[in-house]
Amino acid sequence: MLGAVLSLTLAGLLFGALLALAARLFAVNVDPRVERVKEALPGANCGACGYPGCAGLADAIVKGEAPVDACPVGGSKTTAAVTAIMGVESCELKSPRVARLLCAGGENCVDRGEYGGLPDCAAAALLGGGHKACEYGCLGFGNCERACPFDAITMGESGFPIIDEELCTACGKCVAACPKHLIELVPKHQREWVRCVNHYKGAVVRKICKTGCITCESCVKNCPSGAMQCVDNVCHIDYDKCQDCGTCAAKCPVKCIMPGKKVS
Repeated sequence: MLGAVLSLTLAGLLFGALLALAARLFAVNVDPRVERVKEALPGANCGACGYPGCAGLADAIVKGEAPVDACPVGGSKTTAAVTAIMGVESCELKSPRVARLLCAGGENCVDRGEYGGLPDCAAAALLGGGHKACEYGCLGFGNCERACPFDAITMGESGFPIIDEELCTACGKCVAACPKHLIELVPKHQREWVRCVNHYKGAVVRKICKTGCITCESCVKNCPSGAMQCVDNVCHIDYDKCQDCGTCAAKCPVKCIMPGKKVS
């Protein structure tokens, strides 16, 4: 009996010593900055940075594989904190961005048929582009709402997504979820944006959507900073040039440009 106890004790000591030796030999040294960077990140684990959660991004930042401003959710405060931890020179902070919908159709756009399939934008888009007469318009089944990890998107009574800019973190999940590519990340301070991306000619647009861009180019002709451009029947704003004066919105006859500050 005593011999068996001694044998088990010696075996335990031997295996313990071997495990301790293996732990030392195969130990992976973790840079203490990884944990500090992880704590500085928002902890949303949304994956918008392209890494598997905040821990993955923290490890990549410390290894030099990702920039200190790689988190699109944390904003300037997070970037400043990570920059201090990493001991690098302050980088130029990106302008805060917010998701904006590039469609003003909804109830203003007529249906070309009745859709009875899955209430899913991607599924509906596969059936000839969807049930809307405008093949470029929002289908309203809420893929963007379901993709948003911050509850910043809700579907209105008309089945049109409403984005809460205070809750939006510009993570880009909704951008990827929209099969029509109708959501883009815009500088948060920018008040004007074109809410239509149809490629039709004006005569066609007038028949199918009350708020569709007819490419009259009134916005281009009246923009004082040359920020408005129309290419392939699609008008858009160069946000680097835009002075946020609101002229384009005031001159748009169909009101598909979201108005900004009051024009003096």
